Amino acid sequence: MENEVQFLLRSLAKVTVVSLVLLTIVAYTVYVERKVCAFIQDRIGPNRTGPWGLLQPVADAIKAFLKEEFTPAHVRKGYFWLAPAIVMIPSMVTVAVIPFGSVLGSEPMVLADLNIGILFSFAVVSLGVYGIVLAGYAANSKYPFMGGIRSSAQVISYEVAMGLSVVPVFLLVGSLNLGEVVAAQSGGLFHWMIFRQPLAFLIFLAAAFAETNRLPFDLPEAEQELAGGYNVEYGSIRFAMFFLAEYANMVAVSALIVTLFLGGWSLPWWGLDQPAGTWWQGVMHIGVFLAKMFAVLLVFIWTRWMLPRFRYDQLMHLGWKRAVPLALANVFLTALVLWFQAL
Repeated sequence: MENEVQFLLRSLAKVTVVSLVLLTIVAYTVYVERKVCAFIQDRIGPNRTGPWGLLQPVADAIKAFLKEEFTPAHVRKGYFWLAPAIVMIPSMVTVAVIPFGSVLGSEPMVLADLNIGILFSFAVVSLGVYGIVLAGYAANSKYPFMGGIRSSAQVISYEVAMGLSVVPVFLLVGSLNLGEVVAAQSGGLFHWMIFRQPLAFLIFLAAAFAETNRLPFDLPEAEQELAGGYNVEYGSIRFAMFFLAEYANMVAVSALIVTLFLGGWSLPWWGLDQPAGTWWQGVMHIGVFLAKMFAVLLVFIWTRWMLPRFRYDQLMHLGWKRAVPLALANVFLTALVLWFQAL
């Protein structure tokens, strides 16, 4: 009984710490995006709230909580209130299976070390689209409804390509456990899957932009066409939940990219490609993982302000006629190579 209580307390502590760190990363990813946007557009960006504007996320949070929660009279109220929570929760749960470090002391740095970690993450991430569709339907207005329909078609299309793109990775590793995927990439820089499966990486990255509704695939929002899309009727904390969910999804997808293709917490220098033997090595592993994740997040942010939006027919064409066939061909070729090697 005592061991069970200790396990529960340790798990609760890890969940609390990871949740707080995730929310902090989400808040400051918004800050970094505003700074990067300002740099690209030759502006200054947030610089009034705290030194270099570092307290801007705190001011934004206070503003979101203090604004009036207005519910338009024409909306379907039950669904209208439920949709933001349905969007927010999956984006938070996804990080449970991400190994963001090796061990710290004797404690593994993953909340849930599942043998089917990637399947769990795909299953949970796909639930977020229900909240978007529900928000479009609940608004009882044509523009939000069109945004919800676009999002459902987009996510379904690119989930196929995303799922197929990781199959070669697991064929090479021989396991669906994300911790074992990281372990298989230790031992050298060219063991990373980005070098062993570059096509799978590119397909996964493109699908990640579509899954998170980021430019050049932000068709569900498309301010110039749909005035904001599925969240146009929302304000105050409910809009903030949609906003936070988008960035939490970015963080989760970036963490998956690091885990699957960039070696996870391992680094082929300074002895950081093996599980930690000391506390400082455990802390370094977490730092390496976060540094890689921030680099991927910067790619997401930079791309948003450098590329124009696709047309919707181009989006569907790229998904079904380019990404899916290429992903299938990659699965076939990888399986064929492994079969010849086994002979």
